[in-house]
Amino acid sequence: MKRLSVLFALMGTPALAASGPFFSLRNTDFVVTLAFLVFVGILLWFRVPQTVGGLLDKRAEGIRNDLAEARRLREEAQEIYASYERRQREVKGQAEEIVANARREAVSEADKAKKALQQSIERRLKAAEDQIASAEADAVRAVRDRAIQTAVTAAAEILGQQVSPAERSAGIDKAIEEVARRLN
Repeated sequence: MKRLSVLFALMGTPALAASGPFFSLRNTDFVVTLAFLVFVGILLWFRVPQTVGGLLDKRAEGIRNDLAEARRLREEAQEIYASYERRQREVKGQAEEIVANARREAVSEADKAKKALQQSIERRLKAAEDQIASAEADAVRAVRDRAIQTAVTAAAEILGQQVSPAERSAGIDKAIEEVARRLN
């Protein structure tokens, strides 16, 4: 690049473009060259290249700082993302654990409900059997009482027809005692 600029500078020398003496104030090429050299001198005198270089260095340093900040932010974002992924896996694991616990509890509660229902059914069957047995005993007792009453009435009629009133009275007393003894 440097060689190319030197080549262009030599090719475009004012001596090749002008006619007449070069070092004359009437030669515009000489005046332009002189003005350019004065301009470059003023720029060098006021240290414009160093100032521009300093500004460019500051800009480069700012860009480096921005790049470093961008790298730092990128790393921080990656850490946050990794943390988020870890947290997501943890939450997913916890959710699976909660679902598993809920299933176990549901199965346990269903088993308890089945057992409670079975016990309730057994109690109700037992109560029904007890009621049936009690009703059966009441029916047997009622039939027995009715049979005794019928037997006593029939015996009283038969005895009343065959026996005298004094014998009847003694027989009734004797039958009552026997019935009372058998019932107890």
